[in-house]
Amino acid sequence: MAVQILMPALSPTMEEGTLAKWLVKEGDAVKSGQILAEIETDKATMEFEAVDEGVVGKLLIAEGTAGVKVNTPIAVLLEDGEDASSAASQPSSAAPPPTPAKSEAKASDERPVAAPAPAAAPVSGGVRVFASPLARRIAAEKGLDLTSVKGSGPHGRIVRADVEGAKPVAAAPVAAVAAAAPAPAAAAAAKPAASMPTGMAAETVLKMYADRQFEEIPLDGMRRTIAARLTEAKQTIPHFYLRREVRLDALMAFRETLNKQLEGRGVKLSVNDFIIKACAMALQAVPNANAVWAGDRMLRLKPSDVAVAVAVEGGLFTPVLRDADKKSLSALSAEMKDLAVRAKTKKLAPQEYQGGSFAISNLGMMGIENFDAVINPPHGSILAVGAGIKKPVVLADGTIGVATVMSMTLSVDHRVIDGALGAEFLKAIIEGLENPVAMLA
Repeated sequence: MAVQILMPALSPTMEEGTLAKWLVKEGDAVKSGQILAEIETDKATMEFEAVDEGVVGKLLIAEGTAGVKVNTPIAVLLEDGEDASSAASQPSSAAPPPTPAKSEAKASDERPVAAPAPAAAPVSGGVRVFASPLARRIAAEKGLDLTSVKGSGPHGRIVRADVEGAKPVAAAPVAAVAAAAPAPAAAAAAKPAASMPTGMAAETVLKMYADRQFEEIPLDGMRRTIAARLTEAKQTIPHFYLRREVRLDALMAFRETLNKQLEGRGVKLSVNDFIIKACAMALQAVPNANAVWAGDRMLRLKPSDVAVAVAVEGGLFTPVLRDADKKSLSALSAEMKDLAVRAKTKKLAPQEYQGGSFAISNLGMMGIENFDAVINPPHGSILAVGAGIKKPVVLADGTIGVATVMSMTLSVDHRVIDGALGAEFLKAIIEGLENPVAMLA
């Protein structure tokens, strides 16, 4: 029997993706674990592996197709001895047709609709079971309870080989299964669908500019995600802002000395590397600020996992430097450069841009003197870093002098961090930057 290959969920938040490239063609024999395609999510381009063995009978989605919903059939895999007619006879999916990547459709032709929730894994005895379609069919034929089978596929998924040698076990009483697994309709009714205000309707805006020339730009996955998350952040997170200035003269002199010493190793430290290190050390010095909001509780982290905003075409990434307090300045510099390069080509794995408790957004290199950054949920705070500018200052002896001064604004989630705690955290960051030698300790 032919098996449908479905659009995978390659990250916890993925609802749709772009089928960037097929790495197999119709008629190719594939094995479990073989790379079938490259899938673009909202943040990265990832490889998709085959779970079952067989022959590619039909590719249902063309390369470059965007907006393919999770669990939409994208190809048909045939068993040995089957022909392509089996692929043609496969039932069509109820999922809506995907949108071409370069759609010419006008916004006024259609209203936005909510994306359907990804289909859940099969439930057996109240336990979610992840198994390939072929493995489920074989299990049904043999009377196997899939909860008793250990999967050997990716992420523990049950595949054909796991069920072919397994022996049937006594099934759980039907009444017990029914009691453990609530009806899908009841579960859906218990949790109302979330909605997000989108501002003025597309039709209203189009009418406003009907007599003006414009180019309509469709939203890609990254821009949709940014819009959704930032709307969520400003609507649900009670932001407050703490502002301070830091004198950089000691840091600039220390950086110049270190770079001369590291010149032979091909390492050149940036001011941003010192900022990352100072923030990582401050999270350890003020551990109560190293926290995230988790819906109905807070999570206080032990390591200093610092996210850093990186601008890419069409949006931004926030790759995370894990255990940043334990790494040397040169190691942080090398890791940050690598993450930034791969972010710009969308080659980061989800675990490289998810997590952390705190983020840094540095627009100083673009000449911005100061700004307020929006917290990236579930983080407890984010630091906005401005440009270092020479300014007149009052020196320690009371005279007027010139110093390089940088403005910093800490945006804080008041549910996680109170004013005094936020001030203590920002003070620790400033002290680290104004005493950079301590970063080598």
